[in-house]
Order: sequence, then structure tokens, then C-alpha cells
Amino acid sequence: MNQTDLHTLLEDFRSGKVSEAEVLLKLKEAPYQDLGFAKLDTHRALRQGAAEVIYGAGKTAEQILSIASAAWRAGQKTILITRVSPAKMAEIRSKTPDFPLSYNETGEIAVAGQLPEPDGNGTIVIATGGTSDQKAAEEAFVTAEALGNRAVRLYDVGVAGLHRLLSNLDILMSAHAIIAIAGMEGALASVIGGLVDCPVIAVPTSVGYGASFHGLSALLSMLNSCASGVSVVNIDNGFGAAYQASMINHPKPAEKRQS
Repeated sequence: MNQTDLHTLLEDFRSGKVSEAEVLLKLKEAPYQDLGFAKLDTHRALRQGAAEVIYGAGKTAEQILSIASAAWRAGQKTILITRVSPAKMAEIRSKTPDFPLSYNETGEIAVAGQLPEPDGNGTIVIATGGTSDQKAAEEAFVTAEALGNRAVRLYDVGVAGLHRLLSNLDILMSAHAIIAIAGMEGALASVIGGLVDCPVIAVPTSVGYGASFHGLSALLSMLNSCASGVSVVNIDNGFGAAYQASMINHPKPAEKRQS
């Protein structure tokens, strides 16, 4: 849909020829922006509630910049870029020194633009079994904030020292959603799932010795959790967990109107 088509659609709405529902449907079906090497979905936020995220791994710095610039011109105020190495981020910054950009080196995740004000129902708690799980945790934390959530870090509370977790029950029990991140045997998700009344999203990490099989052991443990309310994302997928937690933490428009 180009500007002429959009203008005609709005005029038809103003004159009563089409309904509000029909306008929204047309906007949801509007085409993407073709950049040649990529097709930017500029209407994803309208359809799904969150704008398209740039996956940085496998893309050059120039490609990331082109996509981010196109999203910025299209009116996207917060642009999330995941899996960006420090070297690639340095190259991006050298090419656009004036572009508003923040970078979390631990999580290898960047935000172009400004973080939105939190507008979710409550708090997302991000808990890790150990300090070594922080890469996935920081990816989750930045993602949660970029999607308009209040997020709280609760790191190094694994089952090797269970008292560390139990001393933070007030934080856990007041959460609207919890992301439990752990490698090794992945027991943290089950323990948290047995303590709280909110959804728990488990993230297995590739942290562990040889028999952990780069996170497969933790993945299988989490998938076999006996605690109700625990769901599982892929190995090291902090982004996916935070996206799911954000959907849990945000009511749908119809629910907002009823509240």
C-alpha cells in the first residue's frame, strides 16, 4: 500500500464507505518494504503488537544499518538488534556516530532509538542459575525492556545454593512472569515453577561440562519438568523467552478496554 492508496482508504473511511474494522484489516495487510537483500515488515507492530526485530548474526554491519535506517524512517522508535558481536557493533558505530544506539556487550544486543516507558501489567523477573548464564539473561533483559516491560535481574540463584533463591521469594512471588535461565542440569526452572503462581519460561543454556551436550541436557530436563506452568524455549534463546514473557505481561486491546 502506497501513500495514494492510504489516502484513498482514509478518505473512504471519513466518508463512511468503509468501516474502522475494514481500515484496520487493510493496514494489517499492507506490504513490506523491499530493500533488495531484505524485506522489512513495517506493519508487524500493527498485526502483532511488537515491531520487527533485526537478527544480527549472519548480517553485515551495512545490512543491519540499512534495515535499522529503513525502520527508523518508517516511524519505528525502538529498534531491537540481537546477536551483534562487539566487533560488528564497533563497525556499526563507526559508520553512524550520530545514530542513537545503546549496546549491551554481555548479551550482544543493541537498541537503536529510545526505550519505551513500561506499560505491562507487572514485572518480569529474569533469574539465572549461575553467573555464566548471563549472556542469555542480558539478551532477555534488554529485550523485555525494549518491548515495554519492567524487568528485574535475579542472578546466580541456582540450586547449588538453594538458600540464595529462597531468600528472594518476595521478588519471585510478585512477578507477572519469570524467565528461568540455567545450564548444567537445568533444575532451576522446576524449582521456581513449584514456588510461584505465574508462568515460568525456561531457557536452557549451553553452559556445562561435556555431558551437558552444549545445553541439550538442560533442554531435556526442562522439557520433562514436573512443575506445572513451565514452558521451554530453545537453547540460549533469551530473546524468545523475553518476547513470550512480554506477551504474557501485556493485555490485548480488548482486555484493556474492559479493565
